[in-house]
Amino acid sequence: QVQLIESGGGLVQAGGSLRLSCAASGRTFSRYTMGWFRQAPGKEREFVAAIKWSGLASTYYADSVKGRFTISRDNAKNTVYLQMNSLKPEDTAVYYCAAGTGGIRVPKDQYDYWGRGTQVTVSS
Repeated sequence: QVQLIESGGGLVQAGGSLRLSCAASGRTFSRYTMGWFRQAPGKEREFVAAIKWSGLASTYYADSVKGRFTISRDNAKNTVYLQMNSLKPEDTAVYYCAAGTGGIRVPKDQYDYWGRGTQVTVSS
């Protein structure tokens, strides 16, 4: 069983930055693909970014955040991060951390574990 807890959300002006963190339980954290998803009010949960444990081609981003967001992980701390720069009002959503045993391009229903989410609000 993997438990995930997100933190770092808040309110920021357009053009600003936030860094989200996801703390994961378990010694096997490094073996999981980790993903970030987000869900705005009245909308479906959508993919944001994913990362494998190592190697080339180990990250994958949604087109909407490519070049602005960076996903990373610190396996020693059992933590995955999402650095969000140049934030836009359209980025406003609840952001969820997820873990799974699949690849970085799998859909959200292929992830096995989910956090409870952290709110990100970007004002215009």
